[in-house]
Amino acid sequence: MTSPRPVDSPRQFHFITGLPRSGSTLLSGILLQNPRFHAGMTSPVGALCSAVLGQVSAGSEFGAVVGTDKRRALMRGLFDTYYADVDRDVVFDTNRGWSAKMPMVHDLFPQAKVIACVRNVAWIMDSFERLHCANPYESTRLFGANARTVYSRLEGLAQHDQTVGFAWSALREAFYGEHAKSLLVIDYELLTRSPAQVMKLVYDFLGEPQFEHDFDNVEYDAEEFDTRLGAPGLHKVKAKVKFTPRPTVIPPDLFDKFDKMSFWNDKAGSAANVITAQPAQQGKQA
Repeated sequence: MTSPRPVDSPRQFHFITGLPRSGSTLLSGILLQNPRFHAGMTSPVGALCSAVLGQVSAGSEFGAVVGTDKRRALMRGLFDTYYADVDRDVVFDTNRGWSAKMPMVHDLFPQAKVIACVRNVAWIMDSFERLHCANPYESTRLFGANARTVYSRLEGLAQHDQTVGFAWSALREAFYGEHAKSLLVIDYELLTRSPAQVMKLVYDFLGEPQFEHDFDNVEYDAEEFDTRLGAPGLHKVKAKVKFTPRPTVIPPDLFDKFDKMSFWNDKAGSAANVITAQPAQQGKQA
């Protein structure tokens, strides 16, 4: 069992955010190979921050008695407490909500970097639909009541308060926001095609010493969590990092609609750092 980390021991926090089905679990699996790093699937810290702030901010009965300094200390305390048993120098906390909390991230951790994993939205939707088709006897929580047809499933996911739509809106906020310089956008296709080159750039961005990763043996699985969600395989990472071309399983009109949503390919008006591949020249076979 790992011993709790000394309270006064220095630790660096960074954040992983971005779009679902875009490589954040893969990235965490790669980072975990470095013995100095801790990373994983979505943690509850972001949700805990939102819940606590809701109890001590304006409009709550405690808003008038809990000042800004104490709120900041509460937020920092959530990180320190949650990761107290993690004996690593660098912690990457994963949550798609961090894109919408960049001012707080910057205030709590001025040196922190935020890595956003992205992917052509049409292929994100294709990935979700493949999960649905692979589990025809599951009533997954991913789609809620919008599971009758591919149109209701994917258009439901795209709503601004749903899985894909919220993450897309939050990332767009961060991409054009005041703290975009601390944001690194990584395209899933490039990460899977050229992992060594991408990770070199990631280490440069973080200001960390380079580390030799084994891209033939990257593994990560959250079988119990995915089963409870009704989406087996949602967070399973295959051992070898590689790009696998495939035809889409969603109707062409839906593919074309979501294909136009990759705003990060145009950096005009943003100070964010972007690592992307050129769009594939295979039509709908990427």
